[in-house]
Amino acid sequence: MRFNISLLLAVAASLPPSASARPSTPLASLAAASKRAFISKTKSDDSAPSTAAAIAAATAKDVIQLLSGGDTLESQPLSQAPVPPDLDRNLDAIADAPLIADIELLSNMLAEVVKKENPVVYDLYTRFRQHGMDRAANPDDPEQISFEEMKKLAVDISPRDGLGVMKTFSIALNLVNAAEVHHRMRLVRENEKVEGMMEHIGPLPMVEDSIRGTMELLLEEDGVDPEKIFERLTTQKCEIVLTAHPTEVNRKTILRKYRNISELLAYLERPDLHPFERAESLNQLRGIIAAIWGSDEIRRVKPTVQKEAAGGNAVIESVLWDAVPSYLRKLDAQCRVTLGRKLPVDTAPIKFASWIGGDRDGNPNCTPEVTLEVVTHQRLRAAKLFLNELNELYSELAMSSRFSKELVELAASVEESDDNIERYRRVLGHLRKRLVRTVKDCEAKLHHINDSAVQFTSLEHAFGALAGWEDVEPIVKAQELLAPLRIIYNSLVETGFELVADGHV
Repeated sequence: MRFNISLLLAVAASLPPSASARPSTPLASLAAASKRAFISKTKSDDSAPSTAAAIAAATAKDVIQLLSGGDTLESQPLSQAPVPPDLDRNLDAIADAPLIADIELLSNMLAEVVKKENPVVYDLYTRFRQHGMDRAANPDDPEQISFEEMKKLAVDISPRDGLGVMKTFSIALNLVNAAEVHHRMRLVRENEKVEGMMEHIGPLPMVEDSIRGTMELLLEEDGVDPEKIFERLTTQKCEIVLTAHPTEVNRKTILRKYRNISELLAYLERPDLHPFERAESLNQLRGIIAAIWGSDEIRRVKPTVQKEAAGGNAVIESVLWDAVPSYLRKLDAQCRVTLGRKLPVDTAPIKFASWIGGDRDGNPNCTPEVTLEVVTHQRLRAAKLFLNELNELYSELAMSSRFSKELVELAASVEESDDNIERYRRVLGHLRKRLVRTVKDCEAKLHHINDSAVQFTSLEHAFGALAGWEDVEPIVKAQELLAPLRIIYNSLVETGFELVADGHV
């Protein structure tokens, strides 16, 4: 039981920093605020709406005024902002209050679930938490006995109950992390909304460690030529390589749940939220926390190379596929605001690669057959992702007039199509058929590799209107997809539909 005892004591005895060592800024005090909320007495979450309403009045403008004594702050990371020592208590009350409210809301929901599922574990959890709270209230008191009480309680606990208590604390701390993710974005957004904070409004946050802050600093303080900044932005390359981590035990399904919690916390702050929508969102939070409690949070079996590759694909599909284009659009908008120029449409500063399934020097399980299976799966997933995007684009570009000469020639080269007038759709329909053919070829190859009776999901029903995919060639090279899309983009720009071109295209 020594392992269990040490973990229980480490979690339950976590102390907030003393007043003399307390972090001096909102972002730097996140950890301290989280610990204070974690060990504080909680109220019923039925009071959450009134608590949230009271906290809503503590805006970032109040924080900035406190920080600066009424003057606006210069452009610098919030974590480096100076704070007068006599304002420390006010900063805690204003900047940390929304975070503490979120943590208490989530902690109460977790406590409800644990109490219902296992009253014994709930009782032990609350006792450990109470001892931690008592010790944190008087950490320097020589007569303090809370730590000794925790040790006695840990010695007498059974292995099964110890596991339940540690799981409860583990989930509670992960909920704190989810609340902190939302709170950091809250502080950045509220800081941006303060009147007079900046001359230029842009989509990226105004901090030194962002592209926006860096550009402003180079222009205003270092006097760098905007053309030089623009040239560096359009020529730099960053390749992100996905690797498999055998020591990563967290399951992606659990990580996704914590991400959903952060997103729901943000949704709950909408000022136009209807009471029913708020109630529904709170129920969703309860459901997610209950699902986390009922799940095994870590992997019990070492994943195969194929499953490691599937995890890498999941990161691309669930995060990067939307996040990277969104960031590049924000970067383009920021360049227009700060530098007065838009990024070229073919600018691709971020690229991705993967070692998963191909590390034949370091992993004996990466055989040629495994590598072939992994890359075929990757090609299959890529084809399906692009197919989904082209389906949306096909619905969007239902235009029957004003085409460039190059687009007219490209549409005429498509032999079989029902789209005779809507030429963008004629081109996109042909590309969709080629992607369906690519998907079918990959599925057939995987079926052959696995040599099993596994049936892959057919696209014939979902894309029944794409009859004739058997008569087209699959897409093998990236340019086979990029070149037609570039012609569509240029045609939209040339014919006055630049706003459409800057959208989904």
